[in-house]
Amino acid sequence: MKYLDEYRDGDLARKLALEIHRLTTRPWNIMEVCGGQTHAIVKFGIDELLPKAITLIHGPGCPVCVTPLEMIDKALEIAAKPNVIFTSFGDMLRVPGSTTDLLSVKARGGDVRIVYSPLDAVKLAEQNPAREVVFFGVGFETTAPATAMAVYQAAQKGLKNFSMLISHVLVPPAIEALMSSPECRVQAFLAAGHVCTVMGYEEYPPLAAKYRVPIVVTGFEPLDILQGILMCVRQLESGRAEVENQYARSVRPEGNRPAQDLIRKVFKVVPRKWRGVGEIPQSGLGLNDEYAGFDAEKRFDLTSHTVEEPAECLSGLVLQGLKKPHECPAFGGKCTPEHPLGATMVSSEGACAAYYRYRRHHCSNG
Repeated sequence: MKYLDEYRDGDLARKLALEIHRLTTRPWNIMEVCGGQTHAIVKFGIDELLPKAITLIHGPGCPVCVTPLEMIDKALEIAAKPNVIFTSFGDMLRVPGSTTDLLSVKARGGDVRIVYSPLDAVKLAEQNPAREVVFFGVGFETTAPATAMAVYQAAQKGLKNFSMLISHVLVPPAIEALMSSPECRVQAFLAAGHVCTVMGYEEYPPLAAKYRVPIVVTGFEPLDILQGILMCVRQLESGRAEVENQYARSVRPEGNRPAQDLIRKVFKVVPRKWRGVGEIPQSGLGLNDEYAGFDAEKRFDLTSHTVEEPAECLSGLVLQGLKKPHECPAFGGKCTPEHPLGATMVSSEGACAAYYRYRRHHCSNG
């Protein structure tokens, strides 16, 4: 909570917290489905401002963290090939596969490069016509339009040496999977504002009605999160289960239609395995038939295989909201950002990384 003293709107945040205290009459479990929100909650001690009756549950809101081991291993296999320039956002380089990570492949001589946009990878393919350039497309709906634009431009330019390893995932099917689990104890959701900026929130009312859960589209500042929690509590205390938009300054109900059109042009909806969660039907994006020639899995003839998670890593339970990071025996000991057992410890949006950075001295394992 001391971090809130450094926040420019700390007094207003405390007023929102007091209103939440005033309204809360019974226990409630609220899940945020965004790693950026998780980090803000832990950094600013937002959960410590709330009544003890309110439990914030950290969901599978980190796209890097839910990328399955099998896909990481495919990335490692491609990146180690001699004629390949393998490109990725920086937060993927230290995510552990079953044996190593991309940073180690780079250290052994693999041409692994950090890019800041998928279009950077397209440019590399133009500049290096004799080499295969592969981009690792990971993320929620937020980053899918940029990935789609890169594929579209590569097709327009007639590039034959460019391909994508795609592991994009979709949020609404994950919410449905969580709510369908017999172990689920979530009673309300803070929906990720950046995802809804792209996709809108027209998919959420059926989920709210089906499972009787409030869903509040929420931003990322401490004030946003506290206001989102307040809106959830108001609904819960009054017996409502509706979709509300706290992040109205950025999100419209219909979202960004041109971005959605581009996603639909390049991608199709496919089943996708989520690391630590399992396969969720219709929860991913894959290249459609028109752009199948840019599919790195097909181009490099990668076979599917199953990889078991390390038994001592509880990141799967963390991603499902069934455990807090510090409840893992390996947290802060066998598992640190320098030597991670799971992606939740190394990703900039991972819950374990947030707890290690801001709270490890308050956790018994740290």
